Parts: sequence; C-alpha cells; structure tokens
Amino acid sequence: MSVSEMQPPAALEGLRVLDLSGPMGNYAGKLFADMGADVVLVEPPGGTPLRREPPFIGDAPGAERSLNFAYQNTSKRGICVDLDSASGQRLLRELARTADLVIETAPPGWMAERGLGYEHLARQRPQLVVASITPFGQTGPYAQMQATDLVGLALGGLLWMGGYQDAAPTQAHGDQAFKCAAMYGAVAAMLAVTDAELTGEGQHVDISMQESVTLALENAAQTYDLEGVIRKRPLGDQRFAGYGLFECQDGYIFLGSRGIGNSPAWSRSMQWFQDEGMEGAARLLGPEWSDLKYLKSEEAREVFGEIFMNWSRRHTKAWLYSEGQKRGIPLAPVSTPQDLLENPQLRARGHFVPFTHPLLKQAAEMPGAPYVLSATPWQVRRPAPRLGEHTAEVLGEIGIAADDLARLYSAGVVA
Repeated sequence: MSVSEMQPPAALEGLRVLDLSGPMGNYAGKLFADMGADVVLVEPPGGTPLRREPPFIGDAPGAERSLNFAYQNTSKRGICVDLDSASGQRLLRELARTADLVIETAPPGWMAERGLGYEHLARQRPQLVVASITPFGQTGPYAQMQATDLVGLALGGLLWMGGYQDAAPTQAHGDQAFKCAAMYGAVAAMLAVTDAELTGEGQHVDISMQESVTLALENAAQTYDLEGVIRKRPLGDQRFAGYGLFECQDGYIFLGSRGIGNSPAWSRSMQWFQDEGMEGAARLLGPEWSDLKYLKSEEAREVFGEIFMNWSRRHTKAWLYSEGQKRGIPLAPVSTPQDLLENPQLRARGHFVPFTHPLLKQAAEMPGAPYVLSATPWQVRRPAPRLGEHTAEVLGEIGIAADDLARLYSAGVVA
C-alpha cells in the first residue's frame, strides 16, 4: 500500500476551485486547498499583487520571496494566463468547465467584459458557483470604487473602535479587512457549492468587504440605534480601576477584576494582594471602591495602577497568569509572537506546522488550522506555487496539446 493510500481522505477531496483572486481573496482559496480541494491559482502575467507584498525572505523583494504570498497560497497549484487576451479567455472558459467554484476579486463588470462573468460560465456549466469578493459588492453607489485594507476597516466602522480615545484610530495589523472578507467569502461559497451539489444549480455569490467588516462591530450599531450612544475607543490602559492592561516584569498582562466592590473577582483579587503582602493594598479596601462612578475616575485608575504595577513589575506574566488561574481571577498574559510559538496549549494541539520554501535553508513554522477534524484532517499538501509552476500540467489535463501549448507560451498568453 502506498503512502497516499494510507492517508485519510481530505474533507474537500474531489472539489475543483479556480482561484483568480488577489490579496483580498487568496486566503479564501487557501481554506479550500488545505482541506483537500484541487485549487488552481490563476495569476496574470507578472503574478498576483500579493507576490510583491512584504515581508520578504531575507528582506529582498522578489516574485518568489513574499512570505505573505507563500502563506496564503499553500496547497494550491499555480498557472499564469493573460485574461486580457482572447486565447487566455478561451482557456479560462475551458478550465471553468471542470470547476465547481471560481473565486475572483476583479472590479464588478471586469469578468463579464471578457466573457468570463457568472452568466457566461454558467451557460456551459450550470452547477458552477462564482464567488466575487470586492470592496463594496457588485451593486450600490460604491460598487466601482477601489479600496485598501485600511479603507475597508474605515468604511466598515471597525477602525473607529481601534486604539485609544485620546489618539487617532489605529489600524489592526495583518490586513484584517481582507481576511474578514476572505473568510466570509469562503463560508458563503462553501454553502453555495453544497447547494449546487444538492440541486445541480450553481449561483453567483456576492461578498462585500465593507459588510464583512461591519459584522465585526459587535453591538456598536445597535447601541447607537437603541440608545443614541456612539461607542468609543477605550479610555487608555484601564477602562476603570482594576480592568485593563498592566505592565509586568517581562511585558504586559490583561486583568479583568473589574473593580466593582461586590464582584467575586474583585474580592478574590483583594485576598490575593493581601496574601502576597502587596504594599498599599489596604488603600483598595475602602467603601469608595464599590462606587462605579469612582472606579471610572482618573484618581481611581491612577491609584490602582500605581499600587498594582509596583508589585506586578516584579513578577513575570507566566507567574501572574498561573496564580490568577489558581484563584479564579480573570488574568491573561499579552502574548508576543515568541510566546505563541512556545505556548504549551498550542504546542499540545500541534497548531504550528512546518513551513517549507525553496529559498529557506531550514523549515520554519506557520499557523495551522484552528480546528481538528478527526476523520478528514486538515494539512498543507504542497508549498505555494512558483509563478506558472503548473501551467503545462493543468492545461494538459483539459486537453491542450503540446504544440498548442508551445504556441501559447510563445505568444505570451501563458507563462
């Protein structure tokens, strides 16, 4: 029995996906690929813009050196096709005959202008699903507008919630708006593919980055609608005394004692502080510490912060976390990337997996899946493709003869 025959089946084995997307959608394709779907990354001449996004291996830019690209395109095969050419458009239509799903991030109308829109492709394969991930969706007054990740966060409302009240809004790291759109896009596309398998009829899935980001606002919109109150960024390190970020010996912790006098967490914290002989802890026992208005005051926050951090700065976040857990106090370390790589919980679950790349001398590590499927496990099946690495292989599968392929290469239609 071969090694491949011994491996358990993949959850999406047998599903064919064409990934025409760029930075806004490559992660959606990865979610399908790492679950076993045959995802073919279709790149334009020169490659997807994601290949030019840092960080780069060795800090040297290059089409094959982007770590961002390498992570978001694992397990995919890759081809390079010029979709502005008539021959390239014919090739994509032929590929779409074999596909279950197409993911694309072109401006609304761009695909249709080239005869590659949902209506065109569905005529030859009615069960095909096309998922279009765009900044604002296919309709509406903003439909033709372009947007970066920062614009998506801003117009989606999430940027207003990031940072501190006394400073300008702060962008979360890591293209969170793009990832939000890609994840919602993948879920919606999978639902549509499931429906197509049941009914034989595909559909066009229209995903808006702005709307995806707006869903992350929790109850901010309802708070304004029902109470007329605009939620604001935090007041600073502490929302009120005993609640917020605090320095310790090797970084920061988050403490959620909440500061309310009759709170079990607060009383447990007071007992802990007394057991440890914390200097000044007796100042936190007065009746004013049961008054929520006082707890929100600058005086209360400064008093608690000074007393607590004079003590916490002498201890590590690991020790504080361990002791807090023993005492039933909401307390968590603020993890650095190094902390995460060494985290015993993540290690025990095998969350980090090997990251290999031809330009790396030794394997690194990258995040795996945040879920475990017992019968159809997730796994990275191959590194991200080099530009045009599988062009001949994939086109050969749809019957493109060697002579025709050579002419396509010579004409610059494929690479």
